[in-house]
Amino acid sequence: MKPIRLTRHAQEQRLERGATETEVRYTILHGCREPAKLGRELCRFSFPFNKNWQGKFYTVKQVAPVIKEEQNEIVVITVYTMYF
Repeated sequence: MKPIRLTRHAQEQRLERGATETEVRYTILHGCREPAKLGRELCRFSFPFNKNWQGKFYTVKQVAPVIKEEQNEIVVITVYTMYF
């Protein structure tokens, strides 16, 4: 498996949106992938959450990193999270 590198932007967005680096890496390895703009891919994985996020209770947290697979590494461009 290629190494996974998060850009500074991806690290900032991951923190701001409540995803852990472990969740991002797991999503890339085990989540569903779909095409995104500019030859990138969006990965998705839904984790059980059952906690409050920003004052509201959610049962699921979906982590969705946008990646670009390069020859020697997987680069994480940004990280989205959705709470349900």
